[in-house]
Amino acid sequence: MAFPYLEAVVGFMILMYIFESYLDVRQHAAHKLPTLPKPLVGVISQEKFEKSRAYSLDKSYFHFIHEFVTILMDSSILYFRILPWFWKRSGEFLVFLGLNAENEIFHTLSFLAGVMVWSQITDLPFSLYSTFVIEARHGFNKQTVWLYFRDMIKGIALSIVIGPPIVAAIIVIVQKGGPYLAIYLWGFMLILSLVMMTIYPVLIAPLFNKFTPLPQGELRLKIENLASSLKFPLKKLFVVDGSTRSSHSNAYMYGFFKNKRIVLYDTLIQQCKNDEEIVAVIAHELGHWKLNHTMYSFIAVQILTFLQFGGYTLVRNSKDLFQSFGFDTQPVLIGLIIFQHTVIPLQHLVSFGLNLVSRAFEFQADAFAKKLGYAAPLRAGLVKLQEENLSAMNTDPWYSAYHYSHPPLVERLAAIDESDKKTE
Repeated sequence: MAFPYLEAVVGFMILMYIFESYLDVRQHAAHKLPTLPKPLVGVISQEKFEKSRAYSLDKSYFHFIHEFVTILMDSSILYFRILPWFWKRSGEFLVFLGLNAENEIFHTLSFLAGVMVWSQITDLPFSLYSTFVIEARHGFNKQTVWLYFRDMIKGIALSIVIGPPIVAAIIVIVQKGGPYLAIYLWGFMLILSLVMMTIYPVLIAPLFNKFTPLPQGELRLKIENLASSLKFPLKKLFVVDGSTRSSHSNAYMYGFFKNKRIVLYDTLIQQCKNDEEIVAVIAHELGHWKLNHTMYSFIAVQILTFLQFGGYTLVRNSKDLFQSFGFDTQPVLIGLIIFQHTVIPLQHLVSFGLNLVSRAFEFQADAFAKKLGYAAPLRAGLVKLQEENLSAMNTDPWYSAYHYSHPPLVERLAAIDESDKKTE
């Protein structure tokens, strides 16, 4: 008797939904707490706390509904074997167009086109409500309906241009890969990720946002001096017009080898009136670079990618696995989709482990900025970002341990203060 792969996958998906819903309920209860955590009393204003609490509760209620609809659709699609039905319909659509349905590349692209249409239709109501109701209600949304749909159309157009060559290459590699398939797939994805990391900030990101050089002045000079003191090969320093879409703020860096760039959201500059706070945030980001966190993360992703492809090569020819999900044939893309579902338990464990490492890296980057003399402005900057983004002030320890890639503000401030006490 064949192993019931489909039932096992759907069962685990539902179990994970129940577990994560339990964590969501715990976090929802934390959002409802009427008072600030003791360490934040006198640090965060009561007005900001009330706004943060209202924002967090609105997002939490929305999250419950969205997750319920998602698990209902995903489990139904698998259990009632909608995927094989849709695969057959996509082949019939090719025949209708006069194309060869036996060509796996054409068949796969037809299938993906249908999936993209379905995803856009089902995701659109939630995305619109999140953007134009929740985000707007709390003063974050700045984009017009026209800008929203223009971005969506650009995203679809990019998928149509970039997607087919990538899909075709993966199919050919799997068909021709032989015993070294995992190595070929990993090598292709490595090259693809490097290419995308190179062209995205130069060619793709400017399609959605405007990047302008940070004007000459005290802030630019301080950032350049900091980068120079750490031997960070800063080539360009940009401001991005994030305020055209949202009042949330951020900063990030990117680039390879001797061609590094730093990007500041214009909202970050507007919200942090003190230049030292912005420089302290940059010092934290440069700490990730100096401590090789970016390199370690990249290596970890590559190892996990290789292991995933190695696992895929072991199951891709399993007729029982495909038949359990309702497929009589064994298309490459379907094999990848099924494999992703069968390793969901491992994916959750890996995600949890990566979050643990990421939080450790955040503490280390904070400590790095403190050693440079930015303890006070970093503390002020973190508080400012927490206030202006209306981030959750009260967090459930189980929820944050499972979901958060960054430590809660209370923990980060405590770590900075602890470092001060040890220094004293």
